[in-house]
Amino acid sequence: MKGVLNLGKLFKVNIEIHWTFIFILIWVIFLEIKSGGTPQNALMSSIFILLLFVCVVMHEFGHILTARKFGVHTKKITLLPIGGVASMDSIPENPKQELLIALAGPAVNMAIAAVLLLFVNVSSFINQNPAQLEMTLDHVTTQNLLLYLFSANIALAIFNFVPAFPMDGGRVLRALLAMNMDRVTATNIASGIGQFLAIIFVFIGIFYNPFLIIIGLFIYFGAYGENKMVQQLSLLKDHKVSEAMLTNISTLKPENTIEDVIKLLLSGTEKNFVVLQDSKIVGILHHKDIIKNSQNKNLAVKEIMTRSFKSVDLYADLKDILKLISTEKNHFFAVTDKDKLVGAIDLTNLSEFMLIQANLITR
Repeated sequence: MKGVLNLGKLFKVNIEIHWTFIFILIWVIFLEIKSGGTPQNALMSSIFILLLFVCVVMHEFGHILTARKFGVHTKKITLLPIGGVASMDSIPENPKQELLIALAGPAVNMAIAAVLLLFVNVSSFINQNPAQLEMTLDHVTTQNLLLYLFSANIALAIFNFVPAFPMDGGRVLRALLAMNMDRVTATNIASGIGQFLAIIFVFIGIFYNPFLIIIGLFIYFGAYGENKMVQQLSLLKDHKVSEAMLTNISTLKPENTIEDVIKLLLSGTEKNFVVLQDSKIVGILHHKDIIKNSQNKNLAVKEIMTRSFKSVDLYADLKDILKLISTEKNHFFAVTDKDKLVGAIDLTNLSEFMLIQANLITR
């Protein structure tokens, strides 16, 4: 994701914060000033937001460390204005494992709230009438800050249990459904409920709180995207690269020129090419680099080919290739068998394979 600041690593997981996070702090300070608050109030509110996002990170690590027990690794956490997003390699298809991973995040928030409860005299706040409570909370004190954090963690736990897929509650719902039906159907039901609730969030947000519109849109498109991914993975299950790869491919040599490549490009439908030297793959020439350098006809392929590339095995699972394509910047991979080039695979022919599989299933 572009526009992020790397905050470092924890448990071998990168923690990044998106640049839009600063909008929250600016908005909080603006609201404090607008309501006549003091600089101390604005400072406490800013500290509260920062501490709250520390709780969000701990929430995400609840998911991450539980997932790690089931062999699922996480590359990074990205902090956004609407919360944290953990980039896990995958979600276990075992519903019991997914259930435990989904519950781990809110459980961390409840644990944080339990610890804070030891330091917050909640009864002293409860026993006050509304007017007294408002005056008490208007002051900058450690007790008030801890009360806010306590309440926020309770709210985070409750909010995350809303069955709006792909939020934690939605994943809990999907896991429970998947115990009695196939994963694709369970995901379809959970995502449908999530999208319905997302529309309600957007509708309420239009009249009361614009922040709910952002949350609603995030849930809606998140549910749609994950439902689509699960359906695609289902279509590719038990199928190998050898079934979907391109076999009739053209190769280049490092000494070929851009003029040679353009002729090859215009004579067929291929857009990306494998570069060979003595039958060994030495690079990949991507379409975007061909177009970018199309005016320099005498430029050698070796000057612009990508030397850092990944190749895939002939007998690799297609569902793993889909995951690879979704995480890599480039969507074209050489296919090898015992280090020998046997073909290539890209997003286009993988999508065509899924369309054919879907058509076979519906018949």
